[in-house]
Amino acid sequence: MSQPRPLLLKNGRLLCPDSNTDQTGDLLLEGGLISAAGGELQAPEGAEVIDCSGKWVAPGLIDLHVHLREPGHEYKEDIASGTAAAAAGGFTAVCSMPNTNPVNDSAAVTEMILERARKVGSCRVYPVGAITPGLKGEGLTQMAELKQAGCVAVSDDGHPVSDSRLLRRAMEYAAGFDLPVICHSEDTALSAGGAMHEGPMATALGLPGIPAEAEVSAVERDLTLAGLTGARVHIAHISCAGSVAALGRARAAGWAVSGETAPHYLALCDQDVGGYDTHRKMNPPLRSAADREAVRQALAEGLIQALATDHAPHSVLEKELEFGFAAFGVTGLETALGVMLELVAEGLLSPLAMIERMSASPARLLGLPGGELGVGSPADVVVIDPQAAWTVDPARMRSKSANTAFAGRELPGRALLTVCGGEVTFRLEG
Repeated sequence: MSQPRPLLLKNGRLLCPDSNTDQTGDLLLEGGLISAAGGELQAPEGAEVIDCSGKWVAPGLIDLHVHLREPGHEYKEDIASGTAAAAAGGFTAVCSMPNTNPVNDSAAVTEMILERARKVGSCRVYPVGAITPGLKGEGLTQMAELKQAGCVAVSDDGHPVSDSRLLRRAMEYAAGFDLPVICHSEDTALSAGGAMHEGPMATALGLPGIPAEAEVSAVERDLTLAGLTGARVHIAHISCAGSVAALGRARAAGWAVSGETAPHYLALCDQDVGGYDTHRKMNPPLRSAADREAVRQALAEGLIQALATDHAPHSVLEKELEFGFAAFGVTGLETALGVMLELVAEGLLSPLAMIERMSASPARLLGLPGGELGVGSPADVVVIDPQAAWTVDPARMRSKSANTAFAGRELPGRALLTVCGGEVTFRLEG
């Protein structure tokens, strides 16, 4: 296989949280690796040279939580379209959740996903295996087999493991293989039948509500089991103040726990559901403005360590319905960077902190390569123009599905160039 052409990125603002680097300089990519960083570098023979003056050059973004829908639901998304969307959003790696058909609960499915990603993918794909066979909450998968096949974590995402004893055993089992457990924390007895956050807005719209306690009580349980077992536990899609507080207590206790939130919980709240917009229906739902502020502050302070999109594409078949019947879930790969740049523009996050939450920290949490600009690191890089304002147009997205919560929103910046393993996987034209 031929090596990618050398690439010299000139005069960019180099942002690397791991080395606390925030300075102007050059970055040279050769042979799939970063071969030199900082200062003024000379281009080797045959290299492509790109002037990045006024742009940010950062390690490629890493998303801990996406749904690529393949196998089984390719009409919504597949590995080719999902990773193309990821590359357009500045991502060089994504972790694919197991709620496919068949479920990724065996080495055979894991290997199929990895093989498809090698053939058609525009970024690295790291499969997440199921905790229970078929996501049914009964028994445990062969986690040793899943890890050997290439899974980087286990989760029943989309379905909480309601049996506390079983989840305890799962954490103990996963810890033996150094596999993080990603928890979808939801008390389904409290959330059953709900369509949006329980509060005045749900009452005004006549929609059944999902109380924040449906999430908080489950987060408390999952974190308590993490403390009991000593397992590495990661709480997915944190949406409310109570979950933030629970995570803070668990981390203060020294437990091996972490958490993520998603762009929609940072930029929207339940008031934004006012027009019965099914593209703003997700699980957990958009919470109150006070919850949104608590999540924003937790991300800014590093209590919530990672931003993950929970990219959940659906076709018009599932979304163009009455609100109560529409599927939960929104896309996020192509808009996440723009939403985070809003927080930078507001002064809530520094550019370095933004890259930390979107690249360095996700890499550390799951032990993935990348997330840094050190010499010898993978040549996974994104060039960002923080001033390239654009308006979100679902018709121009690379995802197969157009169920974005941000249609028509002007975002302040975007990825101009994405490089994975030294290969250019996205280049903004025009």
